[in-house]
Amino acid sequence: MAKKFSELRAAMSPAAQQQANKKAKAMLSEMPLNELRQARGLSQKMLAEVLNVQQPSIAKMEKRTDMYLSTLRSHIEAMGGELDIIARFPDGTVKISNFTELGSTT
Repeated sequence: MAKKFSELRAAMSPAAQQQANKKAKAMLSEMPLNELRQARGLSQKMLAEVLNVQQPSIAKMEKRTDMYLSTLRSHIEAMGGELDIIARFPDGTVKISNFTELGSTT
């Protein structure tokens, strides 16, 4: 008989639980657009309606490896998010501000 996840988790050592939490957070911090959309509880059809496009356009966009920043920004904003472009260097990070007004709806 299958055990409940809560029972399995309770049987884990505190160190194992901490490691599992750390891995889960890492997995949630990076994901492709289609997984992000699903995690936000949106279907391709719902997102297409917000963006005023057809559902196949959303499917095509989620498969792209290269797109305009304005396209990505509108996709993220349609999911209720905000897009920031960050450059990471060994000595720190810098938020790139050139694209702040790009695709802005205000």
